[in-house]
Formats: sequence, C-alpha cells, structure tokens
Amino acid sequence: MTVESVSSELLADLAVELPAAVRQQRLTELLRTHFRCGAVALLSLDGSGEALRPEAVDGLTPDALGRRFALMEHPRLAAILRRGEVTRFHHDSGLPDPYDGLVIERPGEPLRVHDCMGIVLAVEGRPWGVLTLDALDVGTFDAHAQRQLAELLPLIEAVVRVGQLEGALRVARQSAGTSLAGGLGISEDRGLVGESEGMQHLLRELQLVADTDLPVLLLGETGVGKELFAQRLHALSRRREQPLVHVNCAALPQALAEGELFGHVRGAFAGALEDRVGRFEAADGGTLLLEEVGELPLAVQAKLLRTLQNNQVQRLGEATLRPVDVRVIATTNRSLREQVQAGAFRADLYHRLSVYPIPIPPLRERGRDVLLLAGRLLETNRARLGLRSLRLAADAKQALRRYAWPGNVRELEQVIGRAALKALSRGASRTDIVTLGAELLDLDDAPSSTAGAASGPSAERPAEAAGAGSLRERVDACQRAAITQALAAHGGRWAAAARDLGVDASNLSKLAHRLGCAPGGR
Repeated sequence: MTVESVSSELLADLAVELPAAVRQQRLTELLRTHFRCGAVALLSLDGSGEALRPEAVDGLTPDALGRRFALMEHPRLAAILRRGEVTRFHHDSGLPDPYDGLVIERPGEPLRVHDCMGIVLAVEGRPWGVLTLDALDVGTFDAHAQRQLAELLPLIEAVVRVGQLEGALRVARQSAGTSLAGGLGISEDRGLVGESEGMQHLLRELQLVADTDLPVLLLGETGVGKELFAQRLHALSRRREQPLVHVNCAALPQALAEGELFGHVRGAFAGALEDRVGRFEAADGGTLLLEEVGELPLAVQAKLLRTLQNNQVQRLGEATLRPVDVRVIATTNRSLREQVQAGAFRADLYHRLSVYPIPIPPLRERGRDVLLLAGRLLETNRARLGLRSLRLAADAKQALRRYAWPGNVRELEQVIGRAALKALSRGASRTDIVTLGAELLDLDDAPSSTAGAASGPSAERPAEAAGAGSLRERVDACQRAAITQALAAHGGRWAAAARDLGVDASNLSKLAHRLGCAPGGR
C-alpha cells in the first residue's frame, strides 16, 4: 500500500458521515497495514493535559483502550508531545515503551517493543494528542517511513478535526442550548470507561438531561460508580463552574442530619457555638449530590421536600427563610418505590426526586467493558507500584469476563490491586513485564455471570443436586428453590416474594441473579 492509496482511503472516509470511533479505527488499521508494524495507537490529551487516553488502537490488547498514560510516567509519550516532528526511538533506547507486553501480534508472549515512532497531532494550533506506531522488528521505521508519516500528518489531523466537528454537531442537535464550542469538550470521560450498548445509552441520557435543572435520580447497585456519573452530570451542566457539594445521607446520624443539610444558628442546640452554613447553602448556584438518599430519616425528608418545592432553606433555630438556587442529583442502591410502599420513604419526595430516573447497569451486564476498566486499573497499579509493565494473561481475561461482579467496579478495583501485590510478593520483578494470571485474581469459586445462561432456571435441575456437593452448593440449591417458589406464588412480583421470604427486595434480586434463578425481568 502506497502513501497515495492511504491518502485516497482517508479522503474517502472524510467525504462521508461516520461515527468518530469508526473513522479513527479505520485510520489506525490503514496505518498499521501501510507501515507493516505491530501496533498503531491514536491518543488524545485528557482534560488536565497531563495524561493521554487511547481513542483507537490496532494491534494492542483490548484493555489498552481503557488505560490512561500519565505523561510523567511515560517519557516517550512526553517526548513525542514536545516535538513538532516525527520522533523515533531506536531499539536500544533507555526510555521504557508504554506498550511493552501489550502488542498482540504474537499471542501468548509478553513481547517488548523494538522499534517505535510517533508524532504530535494539533487541532487549530493546539496539541490534541499523539499518534504512535510500534514494531517488534528492529529497523521497521527507517528514514523513508518517517518521511511518509510526516506526509500523512495533515490528513491524520483532518480525521481528528472532522470527528470533533461531527460530534459537536450531534450534541447541538440533541440540545439546542449547547454551543458548538462547548460541545467540543464533551468527550472528557471523567473516569468513566465503557463501549457497551448499555453504557453508551446511559451516556446519551446524561447528555440529554445534563443541561436542564431537572432533579435526577441515579439508580444502581453498590459499586457501579453512581458518584462518577453524578460528577459527569454536573460537569456537562450550565452549573459546571459552580460547586458540586456531596452529602452521604447514609453517614448522617439522625440527630445531626437536619443541621448538616440546612445549617443552624448559634445556640440552636447544645454544642452549637456558632452559626453554620448547611450543604444546601454551600451548593447555592451549583449542584447538591445526595448520595444514598433512601437512608434519610423521615423527619428530614419532610423538610427536604419543602426546600425542593420552595427553593428556600431554614436554618435550625432561625425563623428566616433563605433563598437557594440548587440543582439536586440523588443516588440510591435501593428501590425507593418499595420503600414508599413500606412507609420508609415519603411518596411526595420520591416523585419530586425521580423526575428523571436513570438506571446504571451493573458491571455483569456491560460485556467487554470489564476489560477496558481492567486496563485503566492495570495502568494505575503499574504506576503506583513502579512496574515496567502490568498485563493480564489470557485466562485472567476470561475469568474477568465470566465473573458476575456482585461488587461491580469497586470490586474489580480491589481484585486488580490485590492481584498486582500478590504478583510482587511471589517474586515478580519491577523491571520485567508482570503478567497477572487467573490464579492471582481469586475468582475461581466466585459466582459466574453465565450461571443463568442455560435454558430454564437453575431450580429446574434434577432435585438430587440439592442433596449432593459441598455445603455451599447445598445451601445455594435450597435458596434457588425457595426463591423460585416464592416468585411463582406471587406471580413474579419481587416485592411480594421478598416480603414472603422476609428479605429486602433489592437483596433478593441480587441473590437470585447470583444463583442464576432470576427471570428475564422484574
């Protein structure tokens, strides 16, 4: 393939409307074919300007897309950014390559890169990111290859710019209140990683509701990252320059909750030695995040409702009403609807908060996103532990995909961090490519995300299974039978089945999914 043919294909792509991800992936594939190298990566600067994140890769392991490469940790990438021309690193360069062990041209071997070149990409005169090419054979990127990359630079930058403009136009179509210039910065993920359909749908919903002042209720299991999604909502809103104030409702003692939210004046109660501003006033003009709002005491819920209705707060011990302008985002891992039915949550407050409810999918429903998230965590732990390279073995990737992740992203973070420490404790060298095998993840006895994939519920397996196997297997079999019977008796209604079994409906649902006896819907 000649430079002219590569240019022709890139121009053809620019002539049609394509999703930015498709256009960028096509770019990396064309360049890898043309330069006959092991891997090509297109990386953009994040919002801080201190790290690069992959936008498209070809020839690297899937988790590479989830990684973030801090410039201070990766001197080769920093050197490419500093120069305005093609930068080549010879095979004997003393600078570590960020992709050591990540090239998949020869599977099964943690290979080091032997030849590398890259170039900085600019948009409207400002650095946007870098393009890197890596090879496993010495001498791949000779002077001729470097000249060809320089010739292709204007078209590569055009691909990036067109993708930005098309993304901004889509944002403008979705929200007339969003300016074109503002739309160009929307891609910042603020720690969110995911390409699954559920994740993309969720991000589109956040985009649509962000620039309104509607209350938003984020629903999801423990550990799915509700706080990160709330931060993204605030960052995309018209209040982004104003404060985002957090309140963990689950950590508020009932006696202090009212004063914490609404403030108090001196002498309002024993120990109130001075006036104190509440969280609502602290968030004036910005956003108030009520984490685990279902934990608020009923007495405080009534005052919260009045504040949301009137946009006024009343400090404890004070008769004056103070106006506030606050956008509220609430999160919960419980079913507030069921709490309302049980009398533990006010129905009027529930309806006020759930103007726009957004469910966040659990990790087990996000497919290969688990590998992208693992990539981010691998890079974080590589830097934290001072390792040359940290990667996953093939069996570890399979184990991550199979596992049901009852603790979601938070559990994944703990699993990766613990595995990296175990590898070091078993003699791995910080100067080598450290590979984490499945045995280091401690997921062998864990519930499988494919447990319910067989035809029919698990409770329909032969009855003799309940009387065989380990104690855990026997307990699981009994639980499956009890859940299946309760759901059948109550027409599949989770709340009724939970009351019958004497457990919380949310916990019952999680247990049923773990045991593989949950029907298709609620």
